[in-house]
Amino acid sequence: MNEDGQRHISVCERFGEVLAQADDRWDAPTPCSEWDVRGVVEHVIGFHDVLLLRPLSAKPDRPRNDPRRRWSVTVEALREVLTRRGLFERVVEVPALGNNPAMTIDARTLIPALTQDLIVHSWDVARAVGADDHLDPKICAVLVAGLPADDRLERSGMYAPAVPVPAGADPQSRLLARLGRDPNWTHA
Repeated sequence: MNEDGQRHISVCERFGEVLAQADDRWDAPTPCSEWDVRGVVEHVIGFHDVLLLRPLSAKPDRPRNDPRRRWSVTVEALREVLTRRGLFERVVEVPALGNNPAMTIDARTLIPALTQDLIVHSWDVARAVGADDHLDPKICAVLVAGLPADDRLERSGMYAPAVPVPAGADPQSRLLARLGRDPNWTHA
């Protein structure tokens, strides 16, 4: 597994740790205002399924009503896919789904994008359930360094506008803020 794959598995494990602290708070509101905790988990699983696991014939059989187990089964499938020889030298052919046309994505681009989505949603869930919300500062710094300097993220429609943070903010706060999250978010 290359460095991007290892980084992704590390973030997958962190997401699993956060889910282990969710108890029965699956309907708690999150900083991602469209979804409660269960919705975030299903979004993360769905993104991995549609963009990586299904196209590579690795969609696992998950239980229906156990979010933690659904995630752990997903991680098992991801470990297998991310160790496939040549994965990072190929493109992933994503079939058309709903209103989205078929596309091809270079795995070297896709995996870091999934990592970025997952690390932010790890924070979302941690904040929502009152778990430890600290993210790996090295991974946050790598991801922040890879973000575009312009407003492309906001224009994509996938991110809220960047949130201002003080000069010298830590890598986690800078990453969250650039991806439209208020690092100080709490639910009432």
